Amino acid sequence: MLVQVKELLSKEAVNQCRNLLSQAQWADGKITAGTQSEQVKNNQQLPEKTPQLPELRKIIMENLQRNGLFFSACLPRRTFPPLFNRYSGTTNSFGDHVDNAIRTFAPTGESIRTDVSCTIFLSEPDEYEGGELVIQDSYGAQKVKLPAGDAILYPATSLHRVEPVTKGERVASFLWVESMVRDNEHRRILFDMDMAIINLRQSIGENSPVVTLTSCYHNLLRQWSET
Repeated sequence: MLVQVKELLSKEAVNQCRNLLSQAQWADGKITAGTQSEQVKNNQQLPEKTPQLPELRKIIMENLQRNGLFFSACLPRRTFPPLFNRYSGTTNSFGDHVDNAIRTFAPTGESIRTDVSCTIFLSEPDEYEGGELVIQDSYGAQKVKLPAGDAILYPATSLHRVEPVTKGERVASFLWVESMVRDNEHRRILFDMDMAIINLRQSIGENSPVVTLTSCYHNLLRQWSET
């Protein structure tokens, strides 16, 4: 399930992030790569001790926590602290890979299971050439290149890559979510139900069938969730 979250970050929040990133020192992106992805990862990333990183993470997390679509699609249990990467010049691509099943946050030693991957675009599409996020799903390869402030959510089990940036600079934030509902198909069913319930409430109000559907949603969530 691929879900686009439009305007997760406002233009003001995007500008705040970009101003902070312009002051930061970038490092080789391999600092967080796994054994397989290290072979194909050629980008830059903010190191954990970057002074601007706490404020950057605060901006991202505050916006995630108040976004209903993000919650509905991910049903988050725990979220890995956001990271930031840059593609430009000779460090401009990330070949086919699958994200690690378990990510450990080094400062605390806390580990999470990666159920959902999230990329938040911080550069406008016309600021760089190439750089599409290509995600393999049941319908084939999906190319994603979104406006600054938009995010894409997709199963962390997906094979994906970032095409070479041939001109300009592509900057983004990325993170992983451990969901209360581990199974991707169960999350898809719950998401579709939640969206249908919201649309029904807006069109016909809170009548008896809508209440029944809402009960079904919560009973399925109760059955499938791990908290």
